[in-house]
Amino acid sequence: MGGKYRITGDKYPRMRRPSGRRRIVLAVIASVAAVGLLGWGTLQLIDVFTGGSKASAAGRASRDCARAADASRTSQQRQKPLPTPKQITVNVYNATPRGGLAKNTAGELKKRGFTIGKVGNATKAYDKKVKGTGLLLGARSATDTALPVLGTQLAGAEHRSDARRSGEVDLVIGDKFKNLTKKEDADKALAALAKPEPTPSASGKNC
Repeated sequence: MGGKYRITGDKYPRMRRPSGRRRIVLAVIASVAAVGLLGWGTLQLIDVFTGGSKASAAGRASRDCARAADASRTSQQRQKPLPTPKQITVNVYNATPRGGLAKNTAGELKKRGFTIGKVGNATKAYDKKVKGTGLLLGARSATDTALPVLGTQLAGAEHRSDARRSGEVDLVIGDKFKNLTKKEDADKALAALAKPEPTPSASGKNC
């Protein structure tokens, strides 16, 4: 240096190490940040495994409800229109030992608007063999048309189809028969049959 610059005094500049307090503060900040990141990641995982599954389940339920609604509309479109009582010809047969049941029952059905065909004792195939209130017989095409309408007049009657081709239906009076269904109740059942309520979904969930 040629002696131009000289250090005077007894103190020299020194590099100081960071204090212990600063290191503690930095460590605390780093720990807090790590905990925060860990907590955020945990919340994301919880959302994936819970919220995501709920959303997926909701989507499946929505699709199920849509399919059920489509099936209900299709069923209603395919449903045959129900005949009125006047359009149904009923043959009334008595399969019990009690006399006069066929005649009286036919008279009551006529008052309620049904067209009456044959009236008399049941054939050998059914005589004293109908254990319930009655048996309603008709062609296969009457299974979801004439028979349900006639069935509103006699609660508990069995419905059965046979090989006939005519549109007439039979009411065979059974051993447990007492009277036709009360007219008020029969009218309510007939009205409900004409305007059925929507069918619930198979899963039982509200849509």
